[in-house]
Amino acid sequence: MTDRRIVVLQSFPEPRATTNPYIVMLAQAIRAQGDAELLTFSWRTALTRRYDVFHIHWPEILVEGRTPLRALVRQLLTTLLLVRLAVLRIPVVRTVHNLELPEGINRRQRFLLGRFARLTTLRITLNPLTPLPEGAEAVTILHGHYRGWFEGVPRRSTVPGRLGYFGLIRRYKNVEGLVAAFRGLPRDASLQIGGRPSTPELAADITALAAGDDRISLSFGFLTDEELVAIATAAQLVVLPYREMHNSGGTLAALSLDRPVLIPDNDVNRALAAEVGEAWVRRYPGELTTEVLLHALEAVRDDPPTGRPDLSAREWTAVGAEHVGAYRRAVQLAGARSHATAAAQRRRYSW
Repeated sequence: MTDRRIVVLQSFPEPRATTNPYIVMLAQAIRAQGDAELLTFSWRTALTRRYDVFHIHWPEILVEGRTPLRALVRQLLTTLLLVRLAVLRIPVVRTVHNLELPEGINRRQRFLLGRFARLTTLRITLNPLTPLPEGAEAVTILHGHYRGWFEGVPRRSTVPGRLGYFGLIRRYKNVEGLVAAFRGLPRDASLQIGGRPSTPELAADITALAAGDDRISLSFGFLTDEELVAIATAAQLVVLPYREMHNSGGTLAALSLDRPVLIPDNDVNRALAAEVGEAWVRRYPGELTTEVLLHALEAVRDDPPTGRPDLSAREWTAVGAEHVGAYRRAVQLAGARSHATAAAQRRRYSW
């Protein structure tokens, strides 16, 4: 294996305009290594092509569908894929983006996701504080930055007193709480929110909370890079008030654009602040309140961060090399387990 290129099937399809930039940059970084061939996902490729490793990011995507029929078809195809991975002993590498399974999944989906978990040979964590199952093999590879991705995209002048939020809008991201807390701020403050809500009901709730306050600007829908950069760089402070935050691409996007962030206080975010600079990562305990927002705005006004956040540990060249190293390790682990299983069977049936 060390003498030839390793072939890796990723769980994402060929990137499109709306694809998460992390996925695009990861594919570019892996291909740039020269000793790995990266295949993007299609069911034909997954079920018929030869590959050494299957790298899965968000396994729930494989068992979901826009309609019940599409979801059932995907679940049947996922079952075939699981059988192929098990029979051919193809190691599974999983990047642990989220700690919990998504809400609303049914028993069949939960079963299939559990099978993926049991087949996983190696987990990639995006920070060293990610909890793992007992005995799980894992390696930490930090989430790369977005500086190269946003290079050349026009930036806006910072608006004093401006708070900004960008990204997908889901219930757990607590945008409703941000709007409610903002409304108590002085009149010279403003709030700009941009992103695609997960449901029409959520969009309606946020719109109702913002009604009558002309300082609040709402832009619902997919954000282009230009729109995201405009929101982030116009903000004096980017606020990401998630109720649960473990790995946040939005935080790294803001830092990559040299904007300070306000995020919940936890072990992961304290470690991030120590890494990039405390002045860039402001944190709050408990619930987001008007007092929290006011204090954070006063802090960035009176003691603004200087220079740039230190993102040197998140260069994509290193990220790509570390992924290829993880794939080779997964192949070695799978080989060792296969030999151990074969040896155990020989002992079992020897007389």
